[in-house]
Amino acid sequence: MEVTDLRRVSARKLIPLFDEEARRWMDELSWDYRSSLQLIRNFIDARTLAGCAAWQDGEPAGYGFYVLEEHKGLIGGLYVAERFPRASVARRLLDDMLQTLRNIPRLERVEVQLMPCGEELDEVLEARRFRLYHRQFMMLDLDQARAGRELPQAGLRLEPWTDRWLHPASRLIRLAYENHIDGEINDQYCSEAGANRFLRNIVYLRGCGEFIPQASFLLCGPQSDIPLGMVLSSAVAPGVGHTTQLCVLPGYQGRGLGRRLLETAVASLRHRAFRALSLTVTSSNEPAIALYESMGFGTRHTFSAGVWRP
Repeated sequence: MEVTDLRRVSARKLIPLFDEEARRWMDELSWDYRSSLQLIRNFIDARTLAGCAAWQDGEPAGYGFYVLEEHKGLIGGLYVAERFPRASVARRLLDDMLQTLRNIPRLERVEVQLMPCGEELDEVLEARRFRLYHRQFMMLDLDQARAGRELPQAGLRLEPWTDRWLHPASRLIRLAYENHIDGEINDQYCSEAGANRFLRNIVYLRGCGEFIPQASFLLCGPQSDIPLGMVLSSAVAPGVGHTTQLCVLPGYQGRGLGRRLLETAVASLRHRAFRALSLTVTSSNEPAIALYESMGFGTRHTFSAGVWRP
């Protein structure tokens, strides 16, 4: 098996991998990943995407890529074709990327989440000293969504998303994930600047499907523009939505705000003829899972998030 720098590869030679990967995203997650793969192809052909590709007898066996963001590296993709030994190919690709990342001065962490791969690569990641966090990909049939008991929320205002909420929402994310397990997985949640980058990626750059402002809302207190909670929605396939963010300020959790936000997003998506909604959640976040299951979400796929530190 040969491993080459991704910046020396023509995206055209990886088309069989991209086609198989797109099918797997759709089959396992009901997610149309083709637009994301087109962006990846564009960056590969521009020679601007760092990573590597594996070849067996001249055929593409797998590829992986990473991006750098200040003090961390983010492995944004890793896929191995099903007809090749996935663990050994993934190990070679990971080793190649990690060796490069480890030589970058002042690098503090490497993050990875590989949804379609499920937990197949857990042993590989653990052997490379990644700390793993188990996560669940959950889906809801919107026709079968179960409404909860409306809790009294006197004076709270439901506000539709507009760009004016970008900075208040960044602060909300930072506060909501302070001392939270998801802040360990994604350190963008741990600062307002990082949360702002996360939101811009979701809202403007199609970082998680096509953002739907009409199904994204904030809850504010009376006579205040300080958001107490927020839900953001995107479209990831025709008729399929994805909750990209749901958070509530500490001190206001457990009062039904998260349910109200999510049910409002569900109603908006149903009005727009969406048939399904997905989201991801960390398995140890039991209150969130209880909420989702009470609304009719079921776990469709499990996967691991990994964090490596020097």
